[in-house]
Amino acid sequence: MTYQPHSAFAELFRAFTSDPASIGNQLTQQMMQREADTPLLVSTASDVALFPGGGRPASIESFRKSTRGFIELTAVSHLPLAIAYLARMRELAPHDNAWQRDAAKLMVHARKTREANSPALWRDEIAIQSLAGFDVQLANLVDYTCGTTIDLLERVADEPSLMTFDSLRDRYFAPLDPDTVPVPMNDVMFATFGLAFLDIVYRIGNWLRAQEFDWPRLMVLVSGRSGRPTAGATWATNNMCHLIWRVSSGALPPERLFVAPHAPSFSVAELPDAAGLAALENTYRMLWLNTRASIDVARELFPDYPGYRFEPAAAEQMPPITSVNDRDATTARLRRIMEDPTQLLSNCVADYIVDQLQDNGNRPDRVEIPGFTNVTYPGPSRQ
Repeated sequence: MTYQPHSAFAELFRAFTSDPASIGNQLTQQMMQREADTPLLVSTASDVALFPGGGRPASIESFRKSTRGFIELTAVSHLPLAIAYLARMRELAPHDNAWQRDAAKLMVHARKTREANSPALWRDEIAIQSLAGFDVQLANLVDYTCGTTIDLLERVADEPSLMTFDSLRDRYFAPLDPDTVPVPMNDVMFATFGLAFLDIVYRIGNWLRAQEFDWPRLMVLVSGRSGRPTAGATWATNNMCHLIWRVSSGALPPERLFVAPHAPSFSVAELPDAAGLAALENTYRMLWLNTRASIDVARELFPDYPGYRFEPAAAEQMPPITSVNDRDATTARLRRIMEDPTQLLSNCVADYIVDQLQDNGNRPDRVEIPGFTNVTYPGPSRQ
């Protein structure tokens, strides 16, 4: 017979915590009433929502796939990674031509992207506000990355033995001959990650400042999955924590920001109706306040004992970038991010870009991005 706890003990258990009418839930409901007008900021994997409280409608800003330039820049940053994955496919199954079929498809995509790319596209259609004035350099970066990758794939089609990590490092990622490949693809990956994240930080930062928050009173929740299923579950690995805190100039008490990776999420592309958003806000408020209840009780219950003090930290043990030319640090960050399953991929640039933008008075044109600032990418004349 399956074991069941004694009913008296089970009822005592539920009386405190798991029953809707439990003492724990009743305390949370009291806190809900008291904090009904307190603004709640919720960040998910792709959007930030402000629930101003008092039944007022939410305000939402996107920062990922639905925003200008994100797909275009990320697609280019992924192109060198696709080459590395093809090399791994060949390494695991050298007699299977699946990697060659995928390489041929990738070459078609790279050619189409190269044909579509132009300064006018970046200036007039993609029109990323934070990168205004860089349309020629952006177009040259894309042309160079696509052209260099196409050249490599054409050589590999004739000589498959070139698709090894040793060969790719020497000819593509960290080339030994700067005349053949003047900008390493390691630099390209870091630069494109940095450019995409610069726009996110600039737009979200401006949106947050426009809300004119009472930062010490704000409730903040980073909710749901971010990036890889194993990533972004702590302050140090979820870059939205560092971004929001820096935008507040440190005025947001770190203890008022909770990371809840298993909580519900949402996206602008699939927003619920008004009633659904209200229900979502109620869920978020209950989660935040239920978590806070334990903190408040502990401080009242044990006032004479050392308390927990949280100090914000950027991405854990990320190699510091000492200058815009610090290639060792940027490449080490690429490895760290790909190898550490707890990190969001964008963490290879996030703390650096957030701090650079804040330290330069929120002027994106003054942010120095390794692999892009002071780098000359050969233009279409390379063809």
